[in-house]
Amino acid sequence: MNIGIVGSGNVGGTLGRRLAEMGHSVCFGTRQPDSPRMAEISHLPRARVASQKEAAQSSEVIVLATPWPATSEAIFGLGDLNGKIVLDCTNPLKPQLDGLELGTTTSAGEQVSQWAAGARVVKIFNIVGYGIMAKPAFPGGAATMFYCGDDPAAKAVAKLIAIQLGFDPVDAGPLSQARLLEPLALLWISLARGGLGTDIALRLMRR
Repeated sequence: MNIGIVGSGNVGGTLGRRLAEMGHSVCFGTRQPDSPRMAEISHLPRARVASQKEAAQSSEVIVLATPWPATSEAIFGLGDLNGKIVLDCTNPLKPQLDGLELGTTTSAGEQVSQWAAGARVVKIFNIVGYGIMAKPAFPGGAATMFYCGDDPAAKAVAKLIAIQLGFDPVDAGPLSQARLLEPLALLWISLARGGLGTDIALRLMRR
C-alpha cells in the first residue's frame, strides 16, 4: 500500500517508520526535507521524503498527523484529495493541553472532512501517545484503538492498518463519534501528566 505521512513529528514519524518496516511504501511529506530527522528517515527501506503535496498525491492513504494549529493550512496545500483515504490522527488541543478547541457539537475529525473535500476521513491513532504506537502490546493484551468514519471501505483499510500495527481496533461508529474520541486523547494526556506516565493505554474488555 502507498501511504503518505503529512506531519512528520513524533506521531507521523513513528507510524511511518513502522508502516515502512511492515512493507508499505511510505512517503514522508515535510516542509524541511533537508533536516536531520528527514535524512534519517530517508534511509529507511521503502521510505522516501518529499513535499507534503507530493506525499499526499502519490499515496492511496494519507496519515494526517499535524499539530492542530497547522492542520487547515497543511490540508489546503495538499491539492485534490477527492477519493483519498485520510487517517486523521489530529486532536484540537489547546496550547497548554488543558482543553479542546472544538467539542460537543463538532470535532477535529469533522472539520478535517470539510477541509479535505471529497476525502474519505477516518478518525484513528489519536487516543494514545507515540510511544504506544511504537509498541501497543501489553501483558493484558493489545491496546484498544477506537476509530470512526462514514465510509465503510475506508474504515476497513484503517482497521487493517491498526491490526498490522498491533492494536485491537474497535469501530466506534460514524465520523461524528470523533466528538467522543478526541476527549479520550485529553484524558490520556491528563493521566500521563498526572503521574501515570506515558506507558499507558486504554483497553476495551469483552465477555
